[in-house]
Amino acid sequence: MAGTINRDDIAAVRERAPIEDIVGQHVSLKPAGVGSLKGLCPFHDERSPSFHVRPAVGRWHCFGCGEGGDVIEFVMRMDGLPFAEAVEYLADRAGVTLRYESGGRRGSESGAGMRRRLLEAHRVAAEYFAEQLGSPEARIARDFLRERGFDGEAARTFGCGYAPQGWSHLTDHLRGKGFTEAELKASGLVSEGQRGVYDRFRGRLVWPIREVTGDVIGFGARRLHEDDQGPKYLNTPETQIYKKSHVLYGIDLAKGAIRSERTTVVVEGYTDVMACHLAGVTNAVATCGTAFGEDHVKVVRRLMGDTGQAQLKVGSTGAKVIFTFDGDEAGQNAALKSFALDQQFLAQTFVAVDPEGKDPCDLRQLYGDTAVAQLMDRRVPLFEFVIKASLAAHDLETPEGRVAALRTAAPIVARIRDTALRPEYARRLAGWLGMEPADVLRTVSRSSGRDDARGGTGGRPPGAGTASAGRAAASSPAGTGEAPLPYDDGPPPMDPETGQIATVGAARPNPRDPVVRAEALSLGVLLQADRQVAEDPACVQIYLELSRDAFTVPQYGLIYDAIEAAGGPGGVDGDWVGAVLEQAGPDVAATVSQLAVTPLPHDKPSELGAYARSVLARLLDHSLTRQIADLRGRMQRAGAGSEGAQEAFAEMIRLEQRRRELRDAG
Repeated sequence: MAGTINRDDIAAVRERAPIEDIVGQHVSLKPAGVGSLKGLCPFHDERSPSFHVRPAVGRWHCFGCGEGGDVIEFVMRMDGLPFAEAVEYLADRAGVTLRYESGGRRGSESGAGMRRRLLEAHRVAAEYFAEQLGSPEARIARDFLRERGFDGEAARTFGCGYAPQGWSHLTDHLRGKGFTEAELKASGLVSEGQRGVYDRFRGRLVWPIREVTGDVIGFGARRLHEDDQGPKYLNTPETQIYKKSHVLYGIDLAKGAIRSERTTVVVEGYTDVMACHLAGVTNAVATCGTAFGEDHVKVVRRLMGDTGQAQLKVGSTGAKVIFTFDGDEAGQNAALKSFALDQQFLAQTFVAVDPEGKDPCDLRQLYGDTAVAQLMDRRVPLFEFVIKASLAAHDLETPEGRVAALRTAAPIVARIRDTALRPEYARRLAGWLGMEPADVLRTVSRSSGRDDARGGTGGRPPGAGTASAGRAAASSPAGTGEAPLPYDDGPPPMDPETGQIATVGAARPNPRDPVVRAEALSLGVLLQADRQVAEDPACVQIYLELSRDAFTVPQYGLIYDAIEAAGGPGGVDGDWVGAVLEQAGPDVAATVSQLAVTPLPHDKPSELGAYARSVLARLLDHSLTRQIADLRGRMQRAGAGSEGAQEAFAEMIRLEQRRRELRDAG
């Protein structure tokens, strides 16, 4: 039976598993103010980064979709894990030994531990296959690699292995390691027949397929023997840990270069990835038994931090995606499919095709490493490749052929999302056809109109030119495209779909109101700088003078109550925000997460205590001002000279004096 994990051990996992490292495996994070990082949200599709991480408080929050939490909740959300398994996953990486209460143990095969067991089975299988590559039987696999220019060191770098012939070599090995029948079936490493389970991969060269974290989640296997009646390439089937539409071979090795160079090279096979990396093109990846699709786009965009604008110039310093295809009809069809995905990138997309139709592995084998780099240098914009491919199907020597070619190519030009690029490619198309640019531009314009009439975007980014998009842009600070943060002076963010003010949890307060801004800032410093508040006597004094009545926004008042219930600033040694969340109700949990992650508008970490003092003083000033106004009303209602009026007057004088002290202190 799976037991409850000791609370102290859970706290140790949160403390020792750096949130920026765990999130950074999936998202390219960049500085976003003091102590804050941001990137593209991995949980919804967005074109501007609204996903923020605050390492100091161990929290993340997306201001676009409203998701947020700590490092454990990120793993749960990212990998679809239950709480206990997410803790176990992080504990293994952080070196935390977990204790289980009530005589329990780690998750069982049928419970939270299945993913961990499947990953372990694949790790064992990868080691087994790699060891078998050195066996006499595997000479055919070694010859295959050597003939393509890959030596033993290359095989070790990419984890290449050999699955021996026979029916149960790997199955028996895994059973000997303690894996159960249910785990073997769930792993995808075995197939099931009338006589039971048997090895899925037999007599094949195998490549381990890893996720971005480096964990092996599947295998790709190449046929070697003539009597093998199976497909040329055989991949792991869909399992709990292997989803082919999300997997990119080589992503674990390429992620560093993809982030630093903001360039991704998409090739067609495992040996092409190997050839590229060994030739110095270390940002190459490949799909695994499926076409490059929307989910692959999301993986690549997050790693590149794909938030820049596309540019026509080949030497652009913005993000780039380079597709390599064969020059045949299949390659052209693949390019057309990639063109359909181009609208989802802000990066500029290119195609690199060798004139002789050779792939990167062939080029390296025949001409050396420099040939692979030269292939990338010869890349052409994807638009140009697709347009020229459409023209190749027509006889451009005849007027009829040129007109037919124009009618084929014009809709392609009309689909180019960048309105500045579209007329440029229309002029290029005119040159390739030998037609007047004005005539081609008119045809492209008409094609764009037809796309719009059919509900398409006519090459515009989704939402561009619509009223809701305009409202969303108007709400973005400094033209960044981001949703304003809770205490920005700008207008509240709009939902791009509905055009309404965005909500997170309860209705979102209007940050243009200076009182609302002061309340949000105060909660921000109490959540993010509780230690600095607790160590500053003046801060503590101001905090003690505050009460629930200091907050006019109901949800902010609830958060203040949760802070009080958690012991107040400095009252928790460990996960302070987590302690507040335990006291907060579900209606304000998302707002707590948001306030805990929103960057504070100050730039001197050494003066955070003084900044917190000024923010809390401003909130207290607002509260005193309201109390003084209430006392004036009470005096008027009580009548001049009455005992009630005198008491109200005395209290008003005291509050006025305190307010003056706060303002004199700055």
